[in-house]
Amino acid sequence: MKYPIFAPALLVLLFSLSCRSAPADIDESRYIPEEELEQVPKEEPDEEPEPFIDLPPVNESLPVSSFGEVWAYVMVGRESALVRGLPLSDVVYFGAEVDYYGKLVDVPDRRKLQAFAGRVHLVVACNNYSLTHFVLVPDSAERKALIADLLAATKDYDGLQIDFENIPLRDGGNFLSFLGELRAGLGNKMFSAALRARTRKIADDVHDYEKIKNVVDRILVMAYDEHWSTSEPGPVASLTWCRRVAQHALDLIGREKLIMGIPFYGRAWGDTNHSRALVYSGVEDVVNENRVTQIWRENGIPTFDYTAPVRVKVYYEDDYSLAARMEMYKSIGVGSVGFWRLGQETAAVWNVVKLE
Repeated sequence: MKYPIFAPALLVLLFSLSCRSAPADIDESRYIPEEELEQVPKEEPDEEPEPFIDLPPVNESLPVSSFGEVWAYVMVGRESALVRGLPLSDVVYFGAEVDYYGKLVDVPDRRKLQAFAGRVHLVVACNNYSLTHFVLVPDSAERKALIADLLAATKDYDGLQIDFENIPLRDGGNFLSFLGELRAGLGNKMFSAALRARTRKIADDVHDYEKIKNVVDRILVMAYDEHWSTSEPGPVASLTWCRRVAQHALDLIGREKLIMGIPFYGRAWGDTNHSRALVYSGVEDVVNENRVTQIWRENGIPTFDYTAPVRVKVYYEDDYSLAARMEMYKSIGVGSVGFWRLGQETAAVWNVVKLE
């Protein structure tokens, strides 16, 4: 029996059905906040025909792809994912961040990866538009301090990677000069940047491949999140989309400096989202439609819960899809790949990749 509700208006938070991907600890800060999407340069709809992908035979031995460099990200607190014997040339330690005052914080302790014999790079992320603008202002005290802190923090590392994904459109030149100052201060250490995936040139692109390649040693193209948590369901990185991204990157960056990023994670989408604000009449509709029979009060506030059906669509990566992607990259001339990230993969992937 429905319990009487007396308040004239009410906001009720309903049970939230999570649509996160199987690896539940993916760092959502890597993705653009919905309210800031207008900051991102838009690509025109792709009218080119879908490129042909020569897929490996199913239920047969998968091809083994060899690369001159194989990079992989390791998260702070998950160092155990870097096990001995993996075919890796480089590890990117994620990661240091920029705090609200523009200061470098949370620099990982390089000694925690001392068992790894290859190169280890410090990565610093800044994924807020306002904060990124703040630290990129030329000649500002904050920018100078951040550059000095980055150079000091990289002392115990073999290289530095900049992962500034949310850069305001008018700060493209400031970002480029920021990279140039770091390049000058790093000396012989390897300098890399993680940049968004593109399939063609974009006007006023803050991640301009051709300009940035002149001030860094490597560019890791993040060829993932073709579909994201709030988009329509689809592959995190379809093979046809990755083919276009890789060809564009090869044309503009070149084989020697290009690292194609490969995702280990997948995503899930539900066909309904039950999280919303409700007016009183909406609450009554929910009660009636879902045959709610029990309503109680928590410190005077009426509340209830219910179970609703949801159809979930999942896309993920296994050894077959990863092998197919790597073989496709090899076929067009890609010489290096980088995995986001260790601990999210199927162990079988290490049977289909080889370090030259």
